[in-house]
Amino acid sequence: MSALTTQAAAVSPWKIDPAHSHAEFKVKHMMISNVKGHFKDLAGTLFLDDTDLTRSKIDASVEVPSIDTRDPQRDGHLKSPDFFDAEKFPTLSFQSSRITDRGNGELSVTGDLTIHGVKRTVTFDVEGPAAPTKDPWGHTRIGLSATTKINRKDFGLTWNATLETGGVLVGDEVTIALEVQFVKS
Repeated sequence: MSALTTQAAAVSPWKIDPAHSHAEFKVKHMMISNVKGHFKDLAGTLFLDDTDLTRSKIDASVEVPSIDTRDPQRDGHLKSPDFFDAEKFPTLSFQSSRITDRGNGELSVTGDLTIHGVKRTVTFDVEGPAAPTKDPWGHTRIGLSATTKINRKDFGLTWNATLETGGVLVGDEVTIALEVQFVKS
């Protein structure tokens, strides 16, 4: 068996399990507290290199219309052209370009995040992936947690309102937190 065949055999595809995964964000509201929301519809594939995690790749997306902040009026505003413009840009996506092993089960995953049609390079801090585990139905699963912070204005999400007392309604910094479970394909 050639080295190329051995290397190719070490890479395995893992699909995101949307029922057991969560893509959450939080942003400062009125400069006094954070408002959280999440996207219900996630999809993607992790191409896991079992011999060297740094050669793995991830391609993932969320559907903007699945946004949920527990307030239908706010959700409608976030889907509007003022923010995500879900009709024109229905999907947020991420494609990794580099993975760095930081040790102790932690990785840095850098790649292109596309929001509102704007692509920017971001780095997620990742815990995991967890060791593979068999579920009761015979499927093999792994999980990981990932976080990053972005400036929403870098992605063309510039709408805001000035408060009567000073300051703004919506903060610029957005924290993204992911809890993702994958099933081996």
